[in-house]
Amino acid sequence: MTTTATELLTIRDLRVDFAGARGRGTVTAVRGVDLTLRRGETLGIVGESGSGKSVTALSVLGLLPGTAAVRGSVALDGRELIGLPPGELARIRGRRIAMVFQDPLSAFTPVYRIGDQIAEAVRAHQKSDKAAARRRAAELLDLVGIPDPDRALDSFPHEFSGGMRQRAMIAMAVANEPDILLADEPTTALDVTIQAQVLDVLRTAQRETGAALVLVSHDLGVIAQMADRVAVMYAGRVVESAPVDELFGAPRHPYTLGLIGAVPRLDRDGGPLVPIPGNPPALVDLPPGCPFAPRCPLAGDDCRTAEPPLTGTDGHQAACLRADRLATERPAPAEVYPVPRLAPAARPVDRSELPQVLRVTGLAKTFPVLKGTVVKRKVGEVYAVDGVHLDIRRGETLGLVGESGSGKSTTLFEILGLTAPEAGRIELLGQDTAVLSREAVHRLRAQLQIVFQDPMASLDPRLPIGDIIAEPLQAQRAPRERIAARIPELLTQVGLEPAHAARYPHEFSGGQRQRISIARALAVSPQLLVLDEPVSALDVSIQAGVLNLLQELKATLDLSYLFVSHDLSVIRHLADRVSVMYLGRTVEQGPVADVFNTPRHPYTRALLSAVPLPDPVAERSRTRILLPGDPPSPTSRPTGCAFRTRCPLYATLGAEQRGRCEQQAPALEAAAEHGAACHWGEE
Repeated sequence: MTTTATELLTIRDLRVDFAGARGRGTVTAVRGVDLTLRRGETLGIVGESGSGKSVTALSVLGLLPGTAAVRGSVALDGRELIGLPPGELARIRGRRIAMVFQDPLSAFTPVYRIGDQIAEAVRAHQKSDKAAARRRAAELLDLVGIPDPDRALDSFPHEFSGGMRQRAMIAMAVANEPDILLADEPTTALDVTIQAQVLDVLRTAQRETGAALVLVSHDLGVIAQMADRVAVMYAGRVVESAPVDELFGAPRHPYTLGLIGAVPRLDRDGGPLVPIPGNPPALVDLPPGCPFAPRCPLAGDDCRTAEPPLTGTDGHQAACLRADRLATERPAPAEVYPVPRLAPAARPVDRSELPQVLRVTGLAKTFPVLKGTVVKRKVGEVYAVDGVHLDIRRGETLGLVGESGSGKSTTLFEILGLTAPEAGRIELLGQDTAVLSREAVHRLRAQLQIVFQDPMASLDPRLPIGDIIAEPLQAQRAPRERIAARIPELLTQVGLEPAHAARYPHEFSGGQRQRISIARALAVSPQLLVLDEPVSALDVSIQAGVLNLLQELKATLDLSYLFVSHDLSVIRHLADRVSVMYLGRTVEQGPVADVFNTPRHPYTRALLSAVPLPDPVAERSRTRILLPGDPPSPTSRPTGCAFRTRCPLYATLGAEQRGRCEQQAPALEAAAEHGAACHWGEE
């Protein structure tokens, strides 16, 4: 095989087969992938779950299980890696090609200290004694921005936060200055502010080592921000490949166009998204023709005859018979895919005239910190929620955002408990939960329902979905006749077939399971629906359909939503108002347009600046605000402003102004239309 001077890694006709379960045939997870990685560049690989992204990346290093059959060619500087003896491949791993895994907690050995594991990676490929390897490990931790690296060396993986673990994983990956970094969904489970830190660390590591980067991600915003070239995968093969600006500006495959149209954007207001219909095909015995044809609005009979090859002569390739048409016409996603017609929104009225559904004032919740094995004693408290204010009116969606550990989930549990709070006040439909009788709680329970993040975990796998949807009605002692009539009505309402009632949860896709969860929540006709990260586990194309459904249900049923999400683009798309939490407190709240366009709290500004846009041109013109470190421990209640240790504004203030931040806790004007708990918010 011949390679040009700039080609570092070449993948040709890569195929990966897995034996199907229960004799169902062979699953070809990767089907003839061709990729080229040049020195110093970043190649982004995107696609839905099951498209073959991660399998392709793991194939490069031979990290697939023994049941996988790998064929084709993977060449590093012209040297073939497939079929290489394990000993020789081990010398390449970590030295020439290094991996940053999706879950660093699983990738690190939990019983060894972080410093020992990084030093081991150094000594595996370099002649170095223990002391020199430890010094190198400290240098690497300092490079990736972990504070007090000499002390961090002696920490175990569980003592690091998620962002710190991912940074430590990057430090170990660059320990031997590899030529290639493979990053497989490195920011998937991280908050947006920590994601921004990790992406910045990846850029730093790439700059310091000169390594090329293969970035596997489902987040088009991350790809637009980081990549030089992009490969889009579908059904185990690359269906489009192009420089990042061309791919986002003028996609030539309907699948790429659909992915871009399905993404909610921080810089756009709400409205219907453009979902890709259907689901990805099973990779067992694929029918002839283009695998995307059953979901493609441009497909014709010629698309179902033979699978189109990946072609193109200008560095922009697409596996589509309509590629030339898309290149010439450059249609918007809504001009190709059918745009769902949502019910018209109600006429805007003064929200003070709307009935109040939920009001939370000064909510607080602490948990004891216990020490001891036989006799436990209280040694402190965790201030999980320490001053939360929420206000939801009829027909409104309130978005609740903040980093992990900010108290969002605890706030939800306090509201859902319908009991007296530890401090503060919770009013649901005008009733104070502190004085409710057991019978009143039972009656009020029907007005407040929840949709969980993971639909598979929240649906009983032993019951058909008809019985699952019937459970809330049975709990409210509804007559059998009403239950029997309500189930098909609910399934139709969420876009499923009444005949599906006899099927079990495992027979549905992730998006369909979430629709089942929504149907169950709607069974007792609630007035307030609590949505806890309901689309975070879904592919972007499936997410668009669920978000459209939620908008439709809100308009037709006059529902109110309390929508919790770490994705601010989803909040911008769906919410009417937004409440921002930090370290258990509400730090800013107001109409979503006001908060997103003119944020008054430095924390809100940092959150918004960290959200990547699926637009590489816009991404290059944005200014990022990187927050240092992680939030303080909730086991101590700081004096003054809790955010000042990470606040970029605090660092620019004079001594007198800093003194105010240090001594006086800023108050949130809860009654204000747009308020922020910052002394300098108005400025």
